[in-house]
Amino acid sequence: MARRFMQFSLLIGTIFNLSSVFAHYQPIQSSPHKKLQVDTILVEKQKHKMTLYHNNRPIKTYNIALGFNPEGHKEQEGDGKTPEGVYYITGKNPQSRFHLSLKLSYPSINDQNKAQRKGINPGSNIMIHGLGPRFHSKGKWHALKDWTLGCIAVTNDEIEEIFHYADVGTKVEILP
Repeated sequence: MARRFMQFSLLIGTIFNLSSVFAHYQPIQSSPHKKLQVDTILVEKQKHKMTLYHNNRPIKTYNIALGFNPEGHKEQEGDGKTPEGVYYITGKNPQSRFHLSLKLSYPSINDQNKAQRKGINPGSNIMIHGLGPRFHSKGKWHALKDWTLGCIAVTNDEIEEIFHYADVGTKVEILP
């Protein structure tokens, strides 16, 4: 009897663990009467992951592609780096050449001041976006290689979901 109970407990534990793993890959669900509001987007450059949060709880995680030279903080236009730090969504572009895009507040005042002291252009137009026509057929495989000019890229299906749940003003924290 004790052995059967132990086997049953292990089975239940395994099912619970598997369900928590797959929870990250389910469509975002919210009440049909109320839009779920993403309040923070966390980008972990080294892990190539982006996670949406609602009330400090992770909602969904995506695989991402970054700038073609992803290590380190973006300092100037053309360096191929994705910035690091805290930024905000400042605009939503439904007509983006990369399907849909969310504009980030890069360069911040601090980024601008650092660039000015160095006499360089910090760059601009850093976005979270989908795949343009060149990469659309790659689907999730696009994330195997960093290819953007400094932006954060997800699939077109994923940006449609993110675009719906993240509004202007949403905090975006980008970690090394």
